[in-house]
Amino acid sequence: MSSEEQTVYPELERFSAHLALERRFSPNTVRNYRQAVCSFALWLSLNGNWNGEFSGVRLEQARAYVIEQGRRVSRRTVHNHVSGLRSFYRYLRREGIADTCPFTGISLPKLEKALPKFMSQEQMLRLLEAPGNLYKAGELGQFEALRDSLVLEFLYGGGLRVSELCALTYGDLDLPQCTARVLGKGGKERICPLGSIALRCLEAFAKCFDLSMGRTDPVICEVGGQPMRPRKIQLSLKKYLAAAGLPGDMTPHKIRHSYATHLLNNGADLRSVQELLGHASLSTTQIYTHVGVSRLKSAHKQAHPRA
Repeated sequence: MSSEEQTVYPELERFSAHLALERRFSPNTVRNYRQAVCSFALWLSLNGNWNGEFSGVRLEQARAYVIEQGRRVSRRTVHNHVSGLRSFYRYLRREGIADTCPFTGISLPKLEKALPKFMSQEQMLRLLEAPGNLYKAGELGQFEALRDSLVLEFLYGGGLRVSELCALTYGDLDLPQCTARVLGKGGKERICPLGSIALRCLEAFAKCFDLSMGRTDPVICEVGGQPMRPRKIQLSLKKYLAAAGLPGDMTPHKIRHSYATHLLNNGADLRSVQELLGHASLSTTQIYTHVGVSRLKSAHKQAHPRA
């Protein structure tokens, strides 16, 4: 346990429950927001006469904290911390614990818009074939090969987040329609088309090992039937990237980036891709159009005599 987490703040415990139960935030988001509050509390205790009451924090203290964080961590981390703290103070104001939020109006460092990394269609094909190739080479068991082929097909064929995939049960699937009902960020449901190849992988996996396909059974499971964890998928992916000769920094989320980029590059409209990804804002989806434009500009620069 970190030093920030050793002190118990009752309002933080209630805030965490509020995020999980009322706001239906993911465990990762709840943990990150808790960490933001704990880091700020530790800083307060080390930098002045703080009495342990969040309601007494002044604007000057919040500004000093943001400035110091900006010297220590990335701009993205600063933004994430302040987002968590603003949410915390909104909760305190709602509960009548604080009158104001000291982080309101504080200028944050401008974020650089980094284009999402993705794999080409040829690279994705090599990755999708990797579990089968390792099985044929005798380097992978049949259960793992079929299940991990299914994992990759669902990630790429459906554009699912890895947490969404691990939470998927057979009750969420509509096999005749080739779709899945997915519970995404903020508890928002969406329908994801999965594609015929993904469903053929599912049928082969379930039939080969006579898996229980009850409504509450996980689609992606371990040998004993328990749900596969996101961390296990992330580690397995490293193995398949190496086998396919692909960059080792690719992650399950970058497969999702590839899914979106390939849809747009092949003519899908932006609104449809927004719905498929479950983005609340169209501006979040629009970054993938920049990926396409960047690729086209690079090709133009390399090939055109007047570029």
